[in-house]
Amino acid sequence: MRLLYSIPPFLTLCSFVCLAYLSASRGRKNQINRLFTLICILGAFLYTDILVIFNCKSSQTALFVSRLDHFFIVYLIPLYIHFFHAYLKIPGRFWLIRTAYLFAFILMCFTPTPLFIAEMHRHRFGYFGSGGALYVLMGMETACAAVYVLMLIYQAIQRETQSILKNRLKYLFCGFGILGFLIGMNTLPLLGYPIYPPGNFSFIPLSIFAVGLFRYDLLDMGILIRKSVIYSILSIMLTLIYALVVTVINKSASGINTSDSVYFPIFFFILVSIVFGPVKTRIQILVDRYFFKGRYDYRQTIKHLSQTISAVLDLRQIAALVVETISGSMQVGHCCMYLSDNSKPPTYVRYQNNGDPSLPLDVISGNSPLVLWMKRCHQPLQKAPLMQQSEDTFSRQVYAELESMKAAVVFPMIFENSLNGFLAIGDKKSGDLFMPEDMDLLETLANQSSLSIENARSYQKIEDLNKNLEEKVAERTLELQTALTEKEKAMELLIRSESLAAIGTLVAGTAHEINNPLASAMSLIQSTLEDLSARNDTPLNSASLNDLEFAGKELARAKTIVGSLLGLSRQTQTYVEAIDLNSVIMDALRVLRNLYKNQKIKICEQYAGDMPHVTGNFAGLGRVALNIIQNAIQAAAPSSGTIFLKTDVDRAHHQVIFECEDTGPGIPDAIRQDIFKPFFTTKAVGKGTGLGLYICHDIVERHGGTLTLEKSHGKGARFVVKLPFEQ
Repeated sequence: MRLLYSIPPFLTLCSFVCLAYLSASRGRKNQINRLFTLICILGAFLYTDILVIFNCKSSQTALFVSRLDHFFIVYLIPLYIHFFHAYLKIPGRFWLIRTAYLFAFILMCFTPTPLFIAEMHRHRFGYFGSGGALYVLMGMETACAAVYVLMLIYQAIQRETQSILKNRLKYLFCGFGILGFLIGMNTLPLLGYPIYPPGNFSFIPLSIFAVGLFRYDLLDMGILIRKSVIYSILSIMLTLIYALVVTVINKSASGINTSDSVYFPIFFFILVSIVFGPVKTRIQILVDRYFFKGRYDYRQTIKHLSQTISAVLDLRQIAALVVETISGSMQVGHCCMYLSDNSKPPTYVRYQNNGDPSLPLDVISGNSPLVLWMKRCHQPLQKAPLMQQSEDTFSRQVYAELESMKAAVVFPMIFENSLNGFLAIGDKKSGDLFMPEDMDLLETLANQSSLSIENARSYQKIEDLNKNLEEKVAERTLELQTALTEKEKAMELLIRSESLAAIGTLVAGTAHEINNPLASAMSLIQSTLEDLSARNDTPLNSASLNDLEFAGKELARAKTIVGSLLGLSRQTQTYVEAIDLNSVIMDALRVLRNLYKNQKIKICEQYAGDMPHVTGNFAGLGRVALNIIQNAIQAAAPSSGTIFLKTDVDRAHHQVIFECEDTGPGIPDAIRQDIFKPFFTTKAVGKGTGLGLYICHDIVERHGGTLTLEKSHGKGARFVVKLPFEQ
């Protein structure tokens, strides 16, 4: 039986611990939440003490634990009074709070003595203390504090006019107010009355307070109840009840030999399946009726409205449908829609309301604090959280504007990052807060309304144009289509021209490189053959062999150049080749050698070893290397410049890096942001099309990499290509 007596204090302990954790982790760092957290911690100490002394086997141990715990518990009453003074914003009466803390400090000094808790008595539910002479004073203080707090809350309920705040105070009264009264009743067994401590049932008012905490956000933590949370709590509670039933049956059947029977667990499993399933379903239905009654209906209504207004092309009809549907389905005090009038600066005109003649604002300036907030944040705004931000001047201004509009929440209507208008919705007639599900649904409706309004405005503009300018619009449309077609053709021709020019450069340079070694090789081979044919009886001498070897090397060099040309110029759009970036750069240098070999240009090459292969298109990356190096050669050509080519590996980000830096004049800061744009060039007419870097940038992006112009170590230009490789 002692286990059953321990269940109520255990549930109360769990409730205090959960509320303390919730307040500490989610609560605002203000005085109210700090006081609430301390009260929950001390409440957890108190019921830990009760659980321990209920199950102690030694009266001395129980007495020590109880005295130790009350060393802190004496501060529960002044904290309780202090919390309600802060929550209800009661001015003055600081003397009462200071007196309560002083009295608690005096009692704390006597908690280890018999004057506070004299001894332990054995009851049917376990050990419980017997109060000393000073405990009577604590009991009187507890009773006075409970009555005083209940009176404060009752008076606040009578004064309050807003239904939401009134409901919050009612939950506070039924939850945290009655909690103090129940805990105060624990003094009865301490004063000698042989009754079970009534405060052990404090989990009941704590549960009521928790419902209000989630449903009305009593401590302004920004958390509201969700159906999934309720169902999870119900599942946990039913699991605990199930465990309790198992424990009780196990204790009751301890004298019956059922361990060897297979029928008992089968029977028990069937019983639990039959009973707990319907019980859980029934409780979920009750929860839906209490917490979420009517929400399914208005969700369906608003979803239907979203589909309906998409086909409506009249602004006032859209506004009327939205306002009437929200007002009727959600049962709010009033609902208004404000739409921008497209003026400069814009103002927001009230298009529709649900017939409330007391609304003072017909037009809202585009520079008002509320409009500025919505333009900046693009998020719904609730009035309740702004109550806690009185120290913020801007928040006070927004709050005052919401008050003047009688709006509990506003939903911006955003289209393409501009504020088309907003919905201003008043409090619910029931006094309930807007749940997260409500906010999500209304935000979706606001976005859908914004799209419908934009469609209606666009349609109206088209209608106006059609009335007077049908022929002109058709003519301009034809001209525009012609211009776009010509532009696309010109773009295609320029890209093709750039490609042909690049290929022409490659072919010319390669042909020049091939002719010289081939001519040398052919001349030497011919001379050697003539020499051999003239001296058939003489063995080959070393000079002839050297000539033949030289000819072989020249021919090999020609083959290498031709191979590079073919590799860099082949036309393929596949991006699955395994490519060595070092080879791409070396091939580009071979092809471009004719461009710089007769100039005073020094090429410094620094290639990383063990380079990972990148996956892509060899010809495309070759074109990138050709364009970048060719630009560097042209920049460094007028003087004896230097070009630095470097490859590296960034294994932390899985990238290979190619850097090309020259010592030319560099790129001015004024045009650095334009160099990758199509048709932008600083070269003279006929020298370039402005597509080289644009095409390179496009090719690198197709490979998943980046091409950037970065700060040079000198005054020249420094281009960096970063390409990803697979691990």
